[in-house]
Amino acid sequence: MIRLAVCVPRESAEIVLAELVELAPGGVEEVDRADGKVEYAVYGAEGELPALPDLNAAAGKVPIEVSTSVVADGWEEKWKEFHRAVEVQGATGSLAIAPPWDPLASGDETVVIDPARAFGTGAHPTTRLCAGLLLDLEPAGSCLDLGCGSGVLAICAARLGWSPVTALDHDPASVEATLANAGANRVSVQARRFDLLRDGPAPGASLVVANLLRPLLLAVAAEGLEGGPPRALIASGLLEREADEVSAALAAAFGMKEAARRTEGGWAALSLKLS
Repeated sequence: MIRLAVCVPRESAEIVLAELVELAPGGVEEVDRADGKVEYAVYGAEGELPALPDLNAAAGKVPIEVSTSVVADGWEEKWKEFHRAVEVQGATGSLAIAPPWDPLASGDETVVIDPARAFGTGAHPTTRLCAGLLLDLEPAGSCLDLGCGSGVLAICAARLGWSPVTALDHDPASVEATLANAGANRVSVQARRFDLLRDGPAPGASLVVANLLRPLLLAVAAEGLEGGPPRALIASGLLEREADEVSAALAAAFGMKEAARRTEGGWAALSLKLS
């Protein structure tokens, strides 16, 4: 098995990912690196992927690093060892997020997420931070998960009592995974494809959860939301140094005030409410 990896600066990751998804509709692996870059990888049998030397190149103005490596036999099962349940604490209680192969997946207070071909198991700090801020809110009306990945946050919101819950993502594999995971958790979530960069303003909701990269969060602030500002907004996908800028942009765009901020491992998540 061959692993073909593309590494890009984090601020350009969403643009490169959009192109990769077109080339690899089966999905790609995402790894956050300590040097502030994001690595995307695809897997294939020898001969299915191009044989490339390790190199530095550019996609437009975006510098990229390309590398290939041979993956040992049994990787299909070994990767599961790195995805285990995580517990999230909030003002209204706690919940666990677990893949189906973890023993905690059988618990009544557990949201079970199979990432399948999409992104997100609940293990990334930004997902945990968003879920914790969700637990700090009293459920009151509709919820929009903007950039849903495998549906973690949409399903958490539905489990906590938000309704109706809508999940949007540019990747069809994410929509498919979200619907499957919602069914497995016996909650109602509507999911469909939506591209923030091409499809205009996103639909509104009482609560908007947006675990996105900085450029896309700034695009949400610039484009606005259909139907006006939400009553509450949770935003993450941010490095701590980006949080003040994004908080100010969202507050100015929607007439909101930052009510809470959580940080972990250099990442930040914001909770804003109408002034």
